[in-house]
Amino acid sequence: MVDVYKRNHVNVSGHGERPIIFAPGFGCNQNMWRLIAPAFEDQYKVVLFDYVGTGLSDHQAYDPIRYGDLLGYAEDLLQICEAIDARDAILVGHSVGATIAMLAANRDPQRFAHLIMIGPSPCYVNDPPDYYGGFTKEDLEGLIELLDKNFAGWANYLSGAVMQNPDRPSLSRELEESFCSIDPEIARRFAVATFFADTRQELQKVRVPALIMQCQGDIIAPVEVGEYVHDQLPGSIYQLMQATGHCPHLSHPEETISIIQSYLDSIPTIDSTE
Repeated sequence: MVDVYKRNHVNVSGHGERPIIFAPGFGCNQNMWRLIAPAFEDQYKVVLFDYVGTGLSDHQAYDPIRYGDLLGYAEDLLQICEAIDARDAILVGHSVGATIAMLAANRDPQRFAHLIMIGPSPCYVNDPPDYYGGFTKEDLEGLIELLDKNFAGWANYLSGAVMQNPDRPSLSRELEESFCSIDPEIARRFAVATFFADTRQELQKVRVPALIMQCQGDIIAPVEVGEYVHDQLPGSIYQLMQATGHCPHLSHPEETISIIQSYLDSIPTIDSTE
């Protein structure tokens, strides 16, 4: 029997009964939620975890075949939900964490009450004329090539591109350190699984109400992508933030908390259990 708590370094806190689960973005661990998660501890059971191969997860549990595809991470997330007996959970996912959350919700929608997707992208590659993902295939192949040739240089470049807050260099440094803490082979496999995934068809399967939070000046998941996700998810709510870059939970935590809390407060049934 897999010890899910150990494998994914699961941490549970808070005083509520309804779980709110935070899924990190690419190359990140649960510490990235430190400015956000405590704000929900009074009302919810806050659940944090690391993807296998990142943070304080059990790196011995890493399976290159399982984690060569985003579904492997989604299966882990569902096992975490099973371990904590999650029901009517709020699932908050950042970046690829939003995609992983969507994949999990599509496979077991009864466990989840709402999806909150921060900077989601179902496909990073442009597919003209109808879809703009922000990158050409050649762009992303070049990014992987840089990772192969100069891992430290790749981490430095990508962290700045992701954060997009040049006046606050400490934010980029933190993200760079997070990238560099991952084994390069694991980072490469996760990067390929992330940036070359196409989960657009999964959007049509979503049955869980969703909030899409879109930052301005986000070159990783541009505004066009957030609008596309909103259009593809019937009944979803779209919120264009004042925040810039791709990591508002680090760069603009107060706004991020406010939007999430307002969304949860606006749903009359959010505090009632079936």
